Amino acid sequence: MTSLIPGRISVVIPAYNQEAYICDALTSLVRQKLGAWELEVLVVDDASTDATAALVRSFHDALPGLKLIGLEENAGVSAARNAGLAQATGEYFTFLDPDDWFSPEHLATLAEALTELHVDFVRCDHVRVTGTTRVIHRAPQALRGMPLNPAEDIEPIDSPSMVDYAFVWAGMYRTALMRDAGLYYFDQALNSAEDRLWLWKLHLNTGRYAVLSSPSVFYRRGLPGSLTQVFDERQLGFIPAYAQILSEVRSHPDAERHLPKALRQFFAIVCHHEKRAKNYPPEVRLAMKQKLRQVFTTIDPFAARQVALEMDVARRRHILSFLQPGTIGAAK
Repeated sequence: MTSLIPGRISVVIPAYNQEAYICDALTSLVRQKLGAWELEVLVVDDASTDATAALVRSFHDALPGLKLIGLEENAGVSAARNAGLAQATGEYFTFLDPDDWFSPEHLATLAEALTELHVDFVRCDHVRVTGTTRVIHRAPQALRGMPLNPAEDIEPIDSPSMVDYAFVWAGMYRTALMRDAGLYYFDQALNSAEDRLWLWKLHLNTGRYAVLSSPSVFYRRGLPGSLTQVFDERQLGFIPAYAQILSEVRSHPDAERHLPKALRQFFAIVCHHEKRAKNYPPEVRLAMKQKLRQVFTTIDPFAARQVALEMDVARRRHILSFLQPGTIGAAK
């Protein structure tokens, strides 16, 4: 394990075939107003077949703290982030997707808040960029700039909370704590929803965090290669991710309190994928049904029924009833 350097911020960027956007991401790091902070940039080239690596190398002079880590085979975003984290030496760390960018004050603002508030991690707002349209999206916590209990912000059940704000790049994290608590790495078996599991574990297992009014991450949506634009087996990563989330919650001392939120979130995502399933190939639809049935057999029928009956959309109750006939969502 690498030793940590106080005053250093590590930025981990997983990149696969990002020649169209990687220069924007790196330019935003060149323009950071860091003050006393030192920057380390760890770009993990996930076996790209385009000019991504060459473009990253062209920034070595402009970004003295830049390191390019090359993977021999394409391993996915979790493995790429982990490869960067394994070599990170910053007191704090964060993530930047290769098609997004930071405003010039972003890193210093988050690092100073982490230091001054003595918290384990901070989260921030972000700006969604769709073509030429930019819209600020606020993290679902009204209390800003003060220490909060992460577990307290798992709820409410029936409206957005911080575990629904599943963007690991909209935050900064205290490296030593995350290592010591075993929260540092992502599950490499997950090809999607890995960020949801990671953030759930943070909220269940850390003591203090803060939310900042700083919409300083620019997040591109609707790009051709994004997960929302593909309809193959990669869509099914949410199923094993939620199997793990439910397991983590069940083993927590406050499981009874937090499990309804985990179930509600899982059910909502199931419904989302059921709605999209008409676009999936038949073999993917079948695999989704089979995998979901396996997860539902691990869920207490009474708890699931209570959560499903509180959902305000009849179609969702119908879908859940279909996934486990006779127990979930069925009328008395």
